[in-house]
Amino acid sequence: MNKNFKIGNKMVGEGAPAFIVAEISANHNQDYSRAVEIIHAAKEAGADAVKLQTYTADTITIDCDDECFQINEGTIWDGTTLYKLYKEAYTPWEWQPRLKEEAEKLGLECFSSPFDFTSVDFLEEMQVPAYKIASYEINDIPLIRKIARLHKPVIFATGIAYPEDIERALSVCKEEGNEDIILLKCVSSYPTPYEAVNLNVIPTLAKTYDCLTGISDHTMGTIVSAGAIPLGAKMVEKHLTLRRSDGGPDGAFSMEPEEFKQMVEEIRILEKALGSSEYVLTDAQKIEHEGSRSLFVVEDIPEGGLLTPENIRSIRPGNGLHTMYYEEVLGKRAKHFLKKGTPLAWELIN
Repeated sequence: MNKNFKIGNKMVGEGAPAFIVAEISANHNQDYSRAVEIIHAAKEAGADAVKLQTYTADTITIDCDDECFQINEGTIWDGTTLYKLYKEAYTPWEWQPRLKEEAEKLGLECFSSPFDFTSVDFLEEMQVPAYKIASYEINDIPLIRKIARLHKPVIFATGIAYPEDIERALSVCKEEGNEDIILLKCVSSYPTPYEAVNLNVIPTLAKTYDCLTGISDHTMGTIVSAGAIPLGAKMVEKHLTLRRSDGGPDGAFSMEPEEFKQMVEEIRILEKALGSSEYVLTDAQKIEHEGSRSLFVVEDIPEGGLLTPENIRSIRPGNGLHTMYYEEVLGKRAKHFLKKGTPLAWELIN
């Protein structure tokens, strides 16, 4: 799998800053102006992209009240049906080209998660730069194949995926000649308890599938997303709303703009702090090294006088002989008078 590629105009992968995605999802609350406001908030908070979801209740499920269509799994949506939830949560398709245009005016990339063939065709007309496959669709092989053939980056959430689901999805992409892939560590629990996150899976995914990795984070707060960076995450996705108190299907586990900005700032600080894995001193550290300990004359020594533990010590700064010669110089004699404070040197002793 490729380790560097572009999503729109922005590089993703090794050597590039983490690509940070603000997921709008249902947080528009069926208000177009609110959706636009969220996009502007994403820009102000430092996001690289905003993400939409492209479906209708009829393209993702059917209107049926049978037990298997009831939501009763201990989620924040329990008590309704899949159809009713998606009817409330979907983003009107007629908005989406305009939302993409608004995002691009601000310098943000805009892409989406499609959920059926018609939504892929619609998004292709919009010329989205990438596609996200939700974890519940990672076993939809025809959908994945259709998207892979477009030869645009494909981002997979792995929330409910068995290893064989991931392997099959990646195989389809490879068969279609598409190796611009990112796997996102994800837990399909809203909000996600910290003990369920298992951030250590991120490097496991990278090693097992030889691809870029990231996180789709549904926990509260910033720490999990920031913590994914030292483990190799090259993409961070987080839901963004204006205020959780505004409600909506995803509002309870979404970030507010101030929190999103804090997360971005923490990620950028971590990226700077992580730096290189090569152990070398910076130019400043090389200068500072000169202040480390070395051997000095700490009492006046007459010409011919013996060097002893009383008149030779290891002290700061580092102008004298290296301390590793301490045992070797003891018992030698001063060639001439050595004043207290003289950095010891071989030419000063016999």
